[in-house]
Amino acid sequence: MHSTSDKPADSSLSPTQAGMIFAVCAYTIWGVAPIYFKQLLHVSPTEILMHRIIWSAVVLTGLIIGLKQIGKVRSALVDKKVMGLLATAGLLLGCNWWLFIWAINNNHLLEASLGYYINPLFNVLFGFVFLGERFRKLQKIAVGMAFTGVAILIISFGAIPYIALTLALSFSLYGLLRKQVKVDSIPGLLIETCMMLPLAIGYWCLIDSPTSNFAENPLSTNALFVLAGIVTTAPLLCFTAAAKRLLYSTLGFFQYIGPSIMFVLAVVVYNEPFNIERIITFGFVWAGLAVFTFDALRQYRRTR
Repeated sequence: MHSTSDKPADSSLSPTQAGMIFAVCAYTIWGVAPIYFKQLLHVSPTEILMHRIIWSAVVLTGLIIGLKQIGKVRSALVDKKVMGLLATAGLLLGCNWWLFIWAINNNHLLEASLGYYINPLFNVLFGFVFLGERFRKLQKIAVGMAFTGVAILIISFGAIPYIALTLALSFSLYGLLRKQVKVDSIPGLLIETCMMLPLAIGYWCLIDSPTSNFAENPLSTNALFVLAGIVTTAPLLCFTAAAKRLLYSTLGFFQYIGPSIMFVLAVVVYNEPFNIERIITFGFVWAGLAVFTFDALRQYRRTR
């Protein structure tokens, strides 16, 4: 006989555990996204961007209706300052999306991963410059090490990592602008995407490429185009769910999953050259990120 006091174990996840799972999912999807874009090598980056905008707008509209957030969209639409900031943010986001697609499909995934490694250090720098935030001592060292690596690459080897720097700069500026706008992530992203939508639809009407006509494309190509909306919104939903359940400082420890997966894909799967100048640059950046992470962990323990 079983004891009457026996109770089934509670297998439900705590909010923190669920948040960590959502964070891993978000950054993993962002990390493996290059595999998706590599399936569209026969399509121009601008045409891929066009589909990313159009199908993201469709998916986001469905989410807004399903999550009953139409009121938040309306509130943003009547605020001229908010709309101005979102328009600028949307332009930065579109440029970031296009360059990321171009980099992947032109065998510059390694440099794209470098950009997203540098990104959190740019965030710290912009917080200091634009928001009046103070550098902690170890943050200064971390940012200095990262920029030393980039400077060595430029001075010693004459190679400016413009893809990495542009990706990091555009996404950091995007984050800085979004920090100034009191609009939730999904309504804000929908408005940004819809601002780009007329240009995307106009481009689709004017282009005459081998893949511009859905009726003449194989089903696999059309499916990949439509999937662009999911590839864009799925990690955002996971990220939003994680942010609601975790401290923002805790969430930051997961941000290196994405560029780390990109790095492995670039070197191991797509055989991009990992030469001495890149080894030196990545070495400095990784060292800076190690210092940055140590400082963030120490600060997290102090404030907890």
